Amino acid sequence: MTYVKSITFDCQDALVVARFWAGALGGELDEDSTSDKAYVEAPGWGGPNLWFQRVPEPKTGKLRMHFDLRAADIPAERERLEELGATFAWEAHGLIVMRDPEGNEFCVEN
Repeated sequence: MTYVKSITFDCQDALVVARFWAGALGGELDEDSTSDKAYVEAPGWGGPNLWFQRVPEPKTGKLRMHFDLRAADIPAERERLEELGATFAWEAHGLIVMRDPEGNEFCVEN
């Protein structure tokens, strides 16, 4: 059997992006995380863990894979995520598209 162990993010500062996603998803940021490498243990929902690694090149285009987050109250969730460091990108078809602190897009819908 094969399963997804972790999802890896390339980033300029692994610690900044890992802190955001730990807060956004309710995961645990590993205490040994640094700006070079960071790890977030999956929250109780049992999904894959998140791994963040520093790479020298910046993000250059739209991601071809992204998270879709479910929220009962989209405006409240948008505000919470912005407090964590996300930015609003656009709204379309009943969902909003946001960006994490390094510009990686993700959706919030209900």
